[in-house]
Amino acid sequence: MSRFDRYLLSQLLLIFGFFSLVLVGVLWINSAVGLFDRLISGGQSALVFLEFTALSLPTLIRTVMPMAVFAAAVYVTNRLVRESELTVMLATGSSPWRVARGVLAFGVTTALMMAVLTHVLRPASILQLEQREAEVSIDAAAFLLSEGRFRHIQGGITFYIGHIDEDGTLNEVFVSDRRDPEAHVTYTGARGFLVRQGEAAKLILVDGMAQRLEVATRRLSTTSFQDFSYDISQLIARETNLIPDLRGLPTTQLVWDRDELMQRYSYPNGEIVQELHERNGWALICVAVALIGFATLLLGGFSRFGLWPQVLVAFTLLIVLEALRGLVSPLIVAQPALWPLTYLPSALGLIIAALFLWRAGRPIAPWRRAVTNA
Repeated sequence: MSRFDRYLLSQLLLIFGFFSLVLVGVLWINSAVGLFDRLISGGQSALVFLEFTALSLPTLIRTVMPMAVFAAAVYVTNRLVRESELTVMLATGSSPWRVARGVLAFGVTTALMMAVLTHVLRPASILQLEQREAEVSIDAAAFLLSEGRFRHIQGGITFYIGHIDEDGTLNEVFVSDRRDPEAHVTYTGARGFLVRQGEAAKLILVDGMAQRLEVATRRLSTTSFQDFSYDISQLIARETNLIPDLRGLPTTQLVWDRDELMQRYSYPNGEIVQELHERNGWALICVAVALIGFATLLLGGFSRFGLWPQVLVAFTLLIVLEALRGLVSPLIVAQPALWPLTYLPSALGLIIAALFLWRAGRPIAPWRRAVTNA
């Protein structure tokens, strides 16, 4: 690799890191707001929130990396043209193909990063996130069993426990269930007990009263009871999902244990094939968008408007490739034999980049050259 290639690669990687940081930060803020509200209001600590956001980062990075690669290629190429560095290289006899070697090295480098991300880091993070979500949902029981405080959960249920004895007996229990907009029910009990039966959890109230308010008619009915069972399984623990997320399975398992996955978890073959090849497609698209961003800007000559028309063309091509990726995924799920379509956006992008590089090396058409010589 020549000195210019190393210089171009270093500039691309530097700007790529900047755009990646900005784009990941924007998406992280959008997703963190809802996650923060859900975890903190559920009684979890800030450390749990940070852990969940860290486990979601591989998915966010995978989403923004192709856009960051494209933005870096366009930005650096535009700056090289504006500062005449690229013009000098082309004037010394270097062809667009020769200059593109640094961009190709940049695309391959980011593709390797993406491959590690999609094949290793993201599946591992999704698997760990599933386990932590199950643990946090079970820990919600401790959130409910706190004395002297009103606990609001599920957007319409309120719990209050006056005092908890050392043996676990709940005293002065209050439960308000307002999930049904047509009828609000309130349960009170002098004492209560939390009973676990396998995956089910029930709150047993003793010596209490149930009050039901019909919202439309404003009619209140009361019922006294000696003991009452209230199911809180969905409130303190979600049912353990015996089927793991396909996105969290290792690539080796998708390749070698496909039949077992289909039999054991009833995964459709199309979803397995699509997930497997999509991981490779995410890596290859990085090479394609890097070369497109570079090659498109080489088509521009001198203009008072700069290279903005070429930038718009490159951005339009990026949108087309992303839309094409979204269109082929359902086709592969329905027809697994069509898996080569996963690589169609990357292949199309490389072909377009090659055509643009070829065209940039021939700025004057043969027939126009003949007229000029005459």
